[in-house]
Amino acid sequence: MTHKYTPIRDYAVIGDCHGSALVGLDGSIDWCALRRFDADPIFCRLLDAGLGGFWSVRPAGPMTVTRAYVPDTNVLVTTFTTPTGTLRVTDFMPVGRQIDASAHDYVSLSAPNWVVRRVEVVSGQVDVKVRYRPSRHFARDDVTLTVAAGVVTGIDVPSLHSDLPFVVTNGVAEARVTLGTGACRDMVLAGNSVSGVAPATRVCEFLNITLAFWQEWIAYCRYNGPYAETVKRSALVLKAMTYAPTGALVAALTTSLPEQIGGERNWDYRYTWLRDGSLMLYALAALGYSGEARNYHRFLATACRETLPRVQIMYGIDHSHALHERVIEHLEGYQGSRPVRVGNGAYLQQQIDVYGETLDLALLSQSLGEKLSVQYLRLLQTFAEFVAAHWQDPDQGLWEMRGPPRHHVHGKLMSWVAMDRAAQLFSGAPRWQKLADTIHADIMQYAIDPVGGHLRQAYDGGVDAAVLLAPMLAFPLDRKILERTIDVVEKTLGNGDFVLRYRGEDGLPGEEGAFLICSFWLVDAKLAVGRIDEARGHFERLLGYANDVGLYAEEADIASGAFLGNFPQAFTHLALVNSAAHLDLYERFGANGLQGSHADRAKRSVIATFGWRGIVASIRVSGLRARLWSSDRSKLAWP
Repeated sequence: MTHKYTPIRDYAVIGDCHGSALVGLDGSIDWCALRRFDADPIFCRLLDAGLGGFWSVRPAGPMTVTRAYVPDTNVLVTTFTTPTGTLRVTDFMPVGRQIDASAHDYVSLSAPNWVVRRVEVVSGQVDVKVRYRPSRHFARDDVTLTVAAGVVTGIDVPSLHSDLPFVVTNGVAEARVTLGTGACRDMVLAGNSVSGVAPATRVCEFLNITLAFWQEWIAYCRYNGPYAETVKRSALVLKAMTYAPTGALVAALTTSLPEQIGGERNWDYRYTWLRDGSLMLYALAALGYSGEARNYHRFLATACRETLPRVQIMYGIDHSHALHERVIEHLEGYQGSRPVRVGNGAYLQQQIDVYGETLDLALLSQSLGEKLSVQYLRLLQTFAEFVAAHWQDPDQGLWEMRGPPRHHVHGKLMSWVAMDRAAQLFSGAPRWQKLADTIHADIMQYAIDPVGGHLRQAYDGGVDAAVLLAPMLAFPLDRKILERTIDVVEKTLGNGDFVLRYRGEDGLPGEEGAFLICSFWLVDAKLAVGRIDEARGHFERLLGYANDVGLYAEEADIASGAFLGNFPQAFTHLALVNSAAHLDLYERFGANGLQGSHADRAKRSVIATFGWRGIVASIRVSGLRARLWSSDRSKLAWP
């Protein structure tokens, strides 16, 4: 490994709810998947600094860099300040609502699957250097580039449209030009033009549409607490991770970013986990969004139908169920972290908790006025029946350990959730409730450490941060047990503000960083036992670990705080949103505001925002917001 890698922290994300790209602080796009999140990337220097493709735009000389998203959008603006002038680069992927979308419909979307880079000189004079090298088949095959009539083309790769003077040298298309104050140049990476019109001629139009789409969508956010800007940024990230054509939600936008530099814990997260999807939608529901949940229910019904009676823990974003894991042997991996993987073998695992997560989400949706289809309710009944038959079986657990199955306590807690929510959703409640009581008794007998009096990782011992979720599940648990659990997790797994998932053998070599979602779970658990000052202080310190544009990875290195794991990570952002909402509920209602299930807390959030009329008022205010914000500007139609 001889090439320098950009720190994960130095990336920002742009996307169009179909694909995504990571833009480095140095102006280089080092990862980009067009049309769909799990596509072979057009740029993959993120996974091999020497071999992978990239698209770099920057001043040719020394510079300082600042950047920010256009407020309330996923449009990124990077400002390069040089001794001779100031250069501004605007990066975005065009997206808007379909032309026939109704007033409140922000899930029926259109996108041309482009990446747009606008280069403007704000003041002075700047020598601008652009370098473009696309990848094919994860950079396995060389791409021969040619330049003609303002278009850089290659076989089986999108075309780069620009009026800059590109010249191809050693497989890289390069352009260098000196621009003065007010100069503006647009570049578009596109697989096709629109009705024969050159893509660069539509940049202004598409930029306005894209800005309007993001600003209108975030205007529906009902959180108005003290962390509003941070919460909105996480919401925008989560929205960008929804795959519009099917309603799927991806766990992260990348594959194989390591949990330990040089290690092999490098996984492909560009798929939909039932658990992650449900948790993402809890967070969005807390903010007032329902369309994404409706689409996800449809996605889940279609995906699961293909594998019944077995239900997988994850599916492809196109409902696919065979996610075979393979290794890309020719890539060295981020900072030499091999292997680079495509696919995820964990799809074959049994994880009992995912059924409870999905039933919990269904109850939340129903409590907020969503009418679940008969077909979907039948699927949920299948989930409940499966848990009833298998809750006593060991499984791989929330963390997808690749060792032997165990009786994980989190899985037992979620089995209780499955039965409790089934009792509320379906007729025949006494049967489900009786089984919930049986599971509760089993947990109380086997899950509590006989010496320490805390919840263990599994019935055979261990410490696991996942049990911190117990108070947010409405699981009946003595406060002293929860307090002891918090103390043991913090003492055993904590290191400053960071929290490890667990310690001990898990079937894999090497180590990992601290999982950031676990730190937010600790905040929530402390709130549940009334440690409000500790919780708020911890939460506010965690906000300081975001990068300069408010994004988080999956993990952090305990010693340095450097980001590790796939990026951006839905788990971390959804946990931030939930903790902010929980802090707000505690401030309004005290400890009682956190009681019950996600559905109970979501209803309280509605009441807190809109008064005693609750959900009815929520619908009315949402309609008002739609009339104020929704316009044809955000509808992107293709002639």
